[in-house]
Amino acid sequence: MNGRRLSLIAIIAASLIPQVSVAQEITVAAAADLQFAMQDVAARFQKETGETVKAIYGSSGNFFQQIQNGAPFDMFFSANLEFPKKLEGAGLTDPGSYHQYARGKIVIWVPKESKVDLTSGMQALLDPSIKKIAVANPQHAPYGQAAVAAMQKEGIYEKVKDKFVLGENISQAASFVVSGAADVGIVALSLTLAPNMKDKGRYTNIPAGDYPPIEQACVILGSSKNKETARQFLSFMKTAAIGDVLRSYGFDVQSNSAK
Repeated sequence: MNGRRLSLIAIIAASLIPQVSVAQEITVAAAADLQFAMQDVAARFQKETGETVKAIYGSSGNFFQQIQNGAPFDMFFSANLEFPKKLEGAGLTDPGSYHQYARGKIVIWVPKESKVDLTSGMQALLDPSIKKIAVANPQHAPYGQAAVAAMQKEGIYEKVKDKFVLGENISQAASFVVSGAADVGIVALSLTLAPNMKDKGRYTNIPAGDYPPIEQACVILGSSKNKETARQFLSFMKTAAIGDVLRSYGFDVQSNSAK
């Protein structure tokens, strides 16, 4: 009898203890051009909501393959529209979560001490002092595809293609320039504007008309175990404040995407 009474008391006591909300963490597969911008956005999201975002960076094409094979990500931020649309078409995304969040830009970037004259734009890549040119692998990196398109538009691709040093993603391509493994790189503007990168080199913009628009989109994956937090983060990405953050890293953000 005493044991039964104690059990009942324990149950009543437990029911009176306030329920503690446990913060959730979502894992995001993010295109490498977002490496620094996403860190900024994630920190703001955590400060505002208490929820955390664990971002893993790489090439959009590689992530696309991994997600198709069941990789346990909650969200996918791609550097193009094609891969998220294909996932949506295959029924692998949370319905209605597809969102175009930004448009990226590419630049020619050289180390700060480089003597290469960038005033001639793409023609600067013909400088005989340039032995290696860092480019993201165009087979699976949208920024690499944009770089190749720009060189073809300027008529210099055949003259410089043998100098390519291919990075697995645009962040690795930028690291080749920083480390000295390449003399110059065609990289994402968003990386060159990051606080810990902007003093390491100088850049010149590549005209937007020289390459197809780098339209970027994200989706929540249907396999996510944390859809509530993922939807919260998606809504956060659409706010005007985060639109301003992305613009500070050189992205174009449409006003109707930042409401």
